[in-house]
Amino acid sequence: QVQLVESGGGSVQPGASLRLACAASGFTLNYRAIAWFRQTPGGHREGVSCFEDYSSRTYYTEDVAGRFTTSSDDTNRPAFLQMTNLKPEDTAVYFCATRPGNCHLSPEYFDEYWGQGTQVTVSP
Repeated sequence: QVQLVESGGGSVQPGASLRLACAASGFTLNYRAIAWFRQTPGGHREGVSCFEDYSSRTYYTEDVAGRFTTSSDDTNRPAFLQMTNLKPEDTAVYFCATRPGNCHLSPEYFDEYWGQGTQVTVSP
């Protein structure tokens, strides 16, 4: 069974760090893109970052560039989103998703596999 499972969310204060993990089962991450998205209540789902396996390139939305880092150790281990200097506006449910080939930061390009999401709350 193909599945993505996120973990690592939580409640932290501004300035803190969290590391989210995206574990894949039922397939490998060879030649796939692994993206992180986030969604606030009543908001749209927005792209945060994307790691492209075949090129080893990563892409970030402007809001998180310099604070968040995404990586995948190898094709059989979870993808990670390391978040530092968290801000209240980072509060959202974070999802990972994967697609074959190259990266996109728009969710409409990811029509295969999504995780269930993990909540990140940043408040004083």
